[in-house]
Amino acid sequence: MSWLDRFSRPKVSGLFRKPDIPQDLWEKCEKCEQMIFHRELEGNLRVCPRCDHHMRLGAEQRLAQLFDEEKYQSIELPAVDEDPLRFRDRKRYADRLREARSKTGHDDAIVVAHGQIGGSPAVVAAFNFGFLGGSMGTAVGESLLAAARLAILQEAPLIVIPSSGGARMQEGVLSLMQMARTTIAVDELKEAGVPYIVLLTNPTTGGVTASFAMLGDIAIAEPGAVIGFAGPRVIEETIRERLPEGFQRAEYLRDHGMVDMVVHRRKLRETLSLLLSLLRDKKPTAEVIALHGNGPGASGGKDLPASASAE
Repeated sequence: MSWLDRFSRPKVSGLFRKPDIPQDLWEKCEKCEQMIFHRELEGNLRVCPRCDHHMRLGAEQRLAQLFDEEKYQSIELPAVDEDPLRFRDRKRYADRLREARSKTGHDDAIVVAHGQIGGSPAVVAAFNFGFLGGSMGTAVGESLLAAARLAILQEAPLIVIPSSGGARMQEGVLSLMQMARTTIAVDELKEAGVPYIVLLTNPTTGGVTASFAMLGDIAIAEPGAVIGFAGPRVIEETIRERLPEGFQRAEYLRDHGMVDMVVHRRKLRETLSLLLSLLRDKKPTAEVIALHGNGPGASGGKDLPASASAE
């Protein structure tokens, strides 16, 4: 190698070498296929600025968006048998759990936290679809039960945010039993008089829909969210009919009485703050006027007509 090769080649190659460019600077919208710069997407709460498609959020992102000043405290999930059936398909279930935990940084598909939303205390259980499709296994069922009991203890409304493909097949019948377990959690809330709000996100399907997800006192959904038990193709093959346009979408369910309201992600915190304040403050917002008698607040000492009096 000559002196020219030793001293010139590194400098020349350095001039033409492509710089290392991060691969996650841009993200494609699933609906309109628009490429969106990651900072713009995060600033818009992961809602496509072109077609308004609501992309999925991780559990931590969801909690940070809802709690005041992004401050909340997570609780430790109850300990369960991680692989009760010693299940194995193409790989062991234990290995799948290990990979999902390494990828998401969470122990399972749910995070339970408590804090304040609009100044009102609240307990939130948020699903993480990135953890095995947000599937519901024993850990999720026990965590929802723990979240309900924490809400009862704090006398704070419980908000559950499902994002799930349904029950976790690797736990067999034990995962199906969580449908009953989570229903018990909802019953405990109702017996204690604690409000229960469900925020349905994309997707909410399978055993999750068939249990706690559709039992809320108030059911809110994000625009365009897929909400249903079985998939459209399975339903069409079963009933041998073409399904209506927009079937199993949030707007369709709202129009047919299955969902109370569809709220844009930018207005979710504001809406939840209002609901929590109304549920928390049970006192009347104005002076109560007596319909009969001459006491304070009576209508000038005269009785109102019978048609205007309270029954």
